[in-house]
Amino acid sequence: PLPPPCLSSSTRRKETPPNPISSPPLPSARPNPIRSPPSSSVAMGRKFFVGGNWKCNGTVEQVESIVNTLNAGQIASTDVVEVVVSPPYVFLPTVKGKLRPEIQVAAQNCWVKKGGAFTGEVSAEMLVNLGVPWVILGHSERRSLMGESSEFVGEKVAYALAQGLKVIACVGETLEQREAGSTMAVVAEQTKAIADKIKDWTNVVVAYEPVWAIGTGKVASPAQAQEVSGSTFEDWRVLL
Repeated sequence: PLPPPCLSSSTRRKETPPNPISSPPLPSARPNPIRSPPSSSVAMGRKFFVGGNWKCNGTVEQVESIVNTLNAGQIASTDVVEVVVSPPYVFLPTVKGKLRPEIQVAAQNCWVKKGGAFTGEVSAEMLVNLGVPWVILGHSERRSLMGESSEFVGEKVAYALAQGLKVIACVGETLEQREAGSTMAVVAEQTKAIADKIKDWTNVVVAYEPVWAIGTGKVASPAQAQEVSGSTFEDWRVLL
């Protein structure tokens, strides 16, 4: 079976929902906030998946302020949208304990196998023990800064799923790759490396985030995202 569409969510079709998130402005010191899905996605009637990766940011005070803001916001029912936030490891128990139940939490990474002599790593089993349901794997910063290959990411996805976690699997191209016209090939290769390791995509959301749009002020348009999600998975279907 093919994975769910990039950027959004599962393929379950529903009546066109209202804008799922409406909340007051977040404090100025906030990490990356969650954002409402584009209007084009609303028109398609998909169940939304809205995620916010806080990366390596935040203090106890800032995290508590963000949690209070999220708790005060208006969110549609969970059959319309899944909302997931991903704070740093050290804040996971605090955020999970204080967030309203409609908002889930995700770890930003986990190790590829069971725990042991792997200093600085966090195992999937530890996350399950904490009651953390989601984990982000294959983020471009892990790929570029930590040298994680697509094959390694595929192994991590398979192991996390086997332990009962749900996975946000990240794919995306660099500016150089886009300018070279290799966007589709790069994203298809990253996705196929995961497909080689798993068969069931029920608990996987594929998140397309081009590397050139991270921390640069540039944003991928809905049309660019749709182009990649559509064309890439057609190419991937052929590869399989």
